[in-house]
Amino acid sequence: MACYSSATVRSPFRAGFAALLLCGGLALSPMAGAEEVTGAGSSFAAPLYQAWSAAAPASVDVQVNYQTIGSGAGQNQILAGTVDFGASDAPMAPARLKAGNLLQVPTAIGGVVITANVPGVASGDLRLSGPVLAAIYAGTITQWNDPQIMALNPGLHLPDQVIAPLHRADGSGTTYVFTDYLAHVSLEWKEGVGKGTSVAWPAGAGARGNDGIAAYVRNTAGSIGYLEYAYAERNHLALVQMQNHAGVFVSPTATSFAQAAQAAQWDENDLTAALSDAAGEQSWPIITTTYVLFPATATQENEGAAVRRFFRWGLVEGTAVTGQLDYVPLPERIRALVLRRLGAE
Repeated sequence: MACYSSATVRSPFRAGFAALLLCGGLALSPMAGAEEVTGAGSSFAAPLYQAWSAAAPASVDVQVNYQTIGSGAGQNQILAGTVDFGASDAPMAPARLKAGNLLQVPTAIGGVVITANVPGVASGDLRLSGPVLAAIYAGTITQWNDPQIMALNPGLHLPDQVIAPLHRADGSGTTYVFTDYLAHVSLEWKEGVGKGTSVAWPAGAGARGNDGIAAYVRNTAGSIGYLEYAYAERNHLALVQMQNHAGVFVSPTATSFAQAAQAAQWDENDLTAALSDAAGEQSWPIITTTYVLFPATATQENEGAAVRRFFRWGLVEGTAVTGQLDYVPLPERIRALVLRRLGAE
């Protein structure tokens, strides 16, 4: 995972630990006597968990080493018992949870955004709809001046340039969120490609991790990609407005993420949520809940207790950090249910 200097981070809070957040794993000197735990998985959630670890006071008594390897690998690692917790944006199937004797809880909500490097087009000027985005990734819309794109952007000069769609090459929760959205807005995509952490992409090239998508789009004219908002902001990438369920073009912001989160339909038994293409005039249409997975009965008692203690702190005391990184905290009723499960030994 690429490292970024504090100069690329826009707030004093971020500047203080930016180099730690985006270097693949957190490299802090262990606190004296702290319980060390290892987590792995979602690159979407990496800035949040690494920031919580950097900000948690000594009283939490937990040192977290988080490795950004993608949601699919994070699920596999916790099932194999090689980490103390796994992280995934795609919820693990109930049968796998049961077989692995795992608990799964949500920790935060965030936005998946679209970034495009279109020569002559400034950030926020380009507008796309869900069906047009699906057609780009299906390879049926191949030029930036295609009539369907131009119809969404009257008055905007679009070049006669080939579109280079980029997708994740690794098993990715961000891909699950993105393809779930495309399946909601395009019947052709739903029936032809479907959704998943990995799919058979009809067109385009692949890159590993959110940081790989960011680097490719930044350096490749004509490209388009999807990634978690913090990576796009930190790399100063050009963002795309998306047409939401209400037919309104909206920009990706913490406010539009929060609007979508308020419209989410939660299953209070398994604590998962349906978020794609949410209702609401100002809702961003591509958001996700990110989840953490850990043993229901920890095989190593100290590590299991430390994982629960760390996430309890993040959900209660770490909410300021959550907001500063442009994630959306869980709704209060859901957070209360999560805290209850984290408190159960």
